[in-house]
Amino acid sequence: MTDIDHPESFHGLPVHTLPGPDRAPGTPLPEAGSVAWRLESAWQGDLTFGPLWQHFVDTVDTTRVRALLIGPWWQEEYESFAPVVDLLVGHADRFPSLRALFLADVVSEECEVSWLEMCDVTPVVEAFGQLEELTVRGCGEQISDRPSLGLRPVRHKSLKSLRFESGGLPSELVRAIGASELPALERLDLWLGVTEYGGDTGVEDLAPLLSGAAFPALRHLGLRNSEIQDEIAAAVASAPVVAQLETLSLSMGTLGDEGAEALLSGQPLTHLTSLDLHHHYMSDPLVDRLRDLLGPDRVNVEIDEVEYWDPEEDIDRYVAVGE
Repeated sequence: MTDIDHPESFHGLPVHTLPGPDRAPGTPLPEAGSVAWRLESAWQGDLTFGPLWQHFVDTVDTTRVRALLIGPWWQEEYESFAPVVDLLVGHADRFPSLRALFLADVVSEECEVSWLEMCDVTPVVEAFGQLEELTVRGCGEQISDRPSLGLRPVRHKSLKSLRFESGGLPSELVRAIGASELPALERLDLWLGVTEYGGDTGVEDLAPLLSGAAFPALRHLGLRNSEIQDEIAAAVASAPVVAQLETLSLSMGTLGDEGAEALLSGQPLTHLTSLDLHHHYMSDPLVDRLRDLLGPDRVNVEIDEVEYWDPEEDIDRYVAVGE
């Protein structure tokens, strides 16, 4: 995995990993609302997630907790995230101040993103009506007979930031987002991934997001990490939603000259403050044309060095985060 790390801060708060019940006697804990609490059971001996969760709600004043991250929740074998969802939903009334949730704060050394056994996260969205920020990391591929990552259309009046980080985001989930009522949504980031890991989203599935009608408050849109990045760029080039955006990201995917040409010949992008195109396959002339058109005094264009590929050597383009 690249582009994936444990955040040092979340929702503007420093991340603090809760020690287990056997922490050194007398070791003080931070004030409940001063940090983003991170729970992980995988590296705490025989402590499974259920007892760790109970330790958390017994030890920390959960009525003041503002941000929560769920790290590795399994022991020796990878397990479904569904029991964690059940615990969150079952204790939702104990978290009246919770504004931010990060489900599956896991890096590659702990588990590859596409091996994370996620589940339907709709109950979490519905249970926390004051939630403002939700990040979900994991893949849409069904690893076993358990359900894979999912979301049903929801109505949520408070959610401002929604982010799905995945090596393969299922089209049903993308369509559910487009069918949701999220009047406060300002930031939407989707890592679409590849078909090998369940990422079957097509441009047609993005139509409600690109129309501009779905989320009137949207100011940032990220359609990233896709193996059809050129097609997405072409759709974005004429999408009504672009006019309302301040920042746009088409990074981490297989963007090449075809997509770059579409952006150059499409609607103006000079109103943006930032255009992120890092991890790309554009040629130097196209990169130069983008820089000349948009920056540096107008738009902050993030373009790193081109990724190497050569179809004659049977070397294909690849996304930044797959497995």
